[in-house]
Amino acid sequence: MTEGVAVVLLRPAGPADVATIAQIWYAGWCDAHLGNIPDELITVRPRESFDTRAAQRVPDTTVATVGEAVAGFVMVHGDEVDQVYVSGDHRGSGVAASLLAAAESRVRANGHQRAWLAVVPGNTRARKFYEKHGWSDEGLFVHEAPGPTGPVDVPAHRYVKRCD
Repeated sequence: MTEGVAVVLLRPAGPADVATIAQIWYAGWCDAHLGNIPDELITVRPRESFDTRAAQRVPDTTVATVGEAVAGFVMVHGDEVDQVYVSGDHRGSGVAASLLAAAESRVRANGHQRAWLAVVPGNTRARKFYEKHGWSDEGLFVHEAPGPTGPVDVPAHRYVKRCD
């Protein structure tokens, strides 16, 4: 930390980061989603599923480090900012803003002029964060969250931002 502000470094994720990514992802996912999503999605997202999914997503994951610790991560798929999570001890420190900016750059590098992401209606903290960073709520839609036997329909808000 420098004068109370975290020094955040970004880098591509590697296999050694998978366990930490999965831990941050599961904790943050529970905070943001429990009570805000259909029970069906909770059933198909047991703790160990985050280990599997984190390992599968290493190529499209950027991690933020503070000191030696992975403090958060972002996953980008095409034009979608698919996952943005910060460890509980680094929330509010600027890590999320750094990750979001990296995601926007990655969407642009992927050849897209506009990024999008899904946020469940009850996750007001995330919704306020995205709006503060220039994202616009295009309204409710049904997000098809991947499940082991097919998509699970989840009501969500679609947020968008131009990245050109």
